Amino acid sequence: MNLFSEIRALVIDTLETMQSEGTLPQGLDFQNVAVEPPRDALHGDMATNAAMVLAKPAKMKPRDIAEVLAAKLTEDVRVDVAEVAGPGFLNLRLAPVLWQNVVKAALDSHENFGRSTMGAGKKVNVEYVSANPTGPLHVGHTRGAVFGDALASLLDFVGFDVTREYYINDGGGQVDVLARSVYLRYLEAHGQEVAFEDGTYPGDYLVPVGEALKAKVGDAYVGKGEEVWLAEIREFATAAMMDLIREDLKALGVEMDVFFSEKSLYGSGRIESALKSLESKGLIYEGVLEPPKGKKPEDWEPREQTLFRSTDHGDDVDRPVKKSDGSWTYFAPDIAYHYDKVSRDFDALIDVFGADHGGYVKRMKAAVSALSDGEVPLDIKLTQLVKLYKNGEPFKMSKRAGTFVTLRDVVDQVGPDVTRFVMLTRKNDAPLDFDFDKVLAQSKDNPVFYVQYAHARVCSVIRKAEQAGIAADDATLSAADLTQLDSEAEINVAKKVAEWPRLVEIAGRTNEPHRVAFYLYELASDLHSHYKKGDDDHSLRFVQEGDAAASQAKIALARAVAVVISAGLGILGVTPVQEMR
Repeated sequence: MNLFSEIRALVIDTLETMQSEGTLPQGLDFQNVAVEPPRDALHGDMATNAAMVLAKPAKMKPRDIAEVLAAKLTEDVRVDVAEVAGPGFLNLRLAPVLWQNVVKAALDSHENFGRSTMGAGKKVNVEYVSANPTGPLHVGHTRGAVFGDALASLLDFVGFDVTREYYINDGGGQVDVLARSVYLRYLEAHGQEVAFEDGTYPGDYLVPVGEALKAKVGDAYVGKGEEVWLAEIREFATAAMMDLIREDLKALGVEMDVFFSEKSLYGSGRIESALKSLESKGLIYEGVLEPPKGKKPEDWEPREQTLFRSTDHGDDVDRPVKKSDGSWTYFAPDIAYHYDKVSRDFDALIDVFGADHGGYVKRMKAAVSALSDGEVPLDIKLTQLVKLYKNGEPFKMSKRAGTFVTLRDVVDQVGPDVTRFVMLTRKNDAPLDFDFDKVLAQSKDNPVFYVQYAHARVCSVIRKAEQAGIAADDATLSAADLTQLDSEAEINVAKKVAEWPRLVEIAGRTNEPHRVAFYLYELASDLHSHYKKGDDDHSLRFVQEGDAAASQAKIALARAVAVVISAGLGILGVTPVQEMR
């Protein structure tokens, strides 16, 4: 039940009636007519811009349209008041029964309240994490993992057919470095003294991998050159790291549908096929790029390369796909990978990258636009850095030094629920401070505690009611006389609940799951505030002694809040709690 969509439909129907009566001309486009919350709640429950957006094409004054529209809308029992404001905005005050019906709808729909068919079953691929398989996931990967997973759940909630995908970067030179690093640990397992030179991975996480390799091959590689062991150890080490990464993701509650190997693209003809597709469209040519900005001419050696004419699809410069020595650039397999996605008939693609990939956005969008003839949109979401603090001091991380803070370090200290929620308390492209002390504090300043406490508080109210002999199951609450929810305080809570279906559609349309976290905090705040008002005004208390019917109506309101919090936390991948400990 999306009350905003319902009232918008009423507005559109009324505008069509005005057309049939000759008040408005035919042929008007109502697509930009919106119904949304007013900027100031004192102005009403909802506002519509109908008169403002239709005035010019209708060749009428906005107020003339608004005044007729207002008069007709108040003929509907759902609209108590329609007031024209300013040059022609229309503020609406709705009948209380609508807000009461929202409470019933939430109780009847349970976890499906707010679910939408907006996505119409369209296939969306969400690729996220995609860390190099050279070590455990660090805290930066954690933010991308949480964001991508919540986004995938959000899109599923609003009706898309979602595939969660991890791109394994196992085709580059960094995996050779991993193999050499594991070989050193392998020698160490044989009792040899080893030195980790610059460019290797000295982290202790490779110790068990070296020992496992020893258990598998014995001393077969001891004293042998790379030509003997590099390929085999590369495969062994990559598999071991991916097992570790899968365990890290599992600890965070993240499960992928697809793991796609970059290496599978090499030697299979798939890179060549992707570039042939671009070549058939006249987008591949041999040429010499201009020197990069900021480089002195004497530092620039012009050379002919195979280039992708990405500027035809919105990029700043054309991009090399094959080096002058005939080898592929890093961009070539990425093109092939996205060509594979397009070939899998996805209707839309979403990539979640770290902030350091900002320069990759335009070229990747250009590639997908070219490969799909502009039919498949690609949205790239960048996740900014996470700064860790503990005891007032910043945590430092350095992957090559092996002293970086891992995903498991964070999850083991605060748990997956806290980790996930806190990672979504800022928009993805804004830096995030993660303070280990603050995220565990039991206060209003800690959003995850505040939201969880609201859900637990409702559960406590229900237990208290049942102990008093008042039935408080959802079926009974849904059948309660909800017209008793007639105070301004109660209606205001119901109004916040009513925002959920609209909010979740907006979040899904913009690919912004942080909106859900923000909304849940606001809803929790309204619940806590209403609960506190009961200290002074006993008529607002959820359990009314000696009056089961009134209690059930008021508990129904609280339960509706809990239903929405549970659904929202489900999108974020957080488990709602029954009681705080």
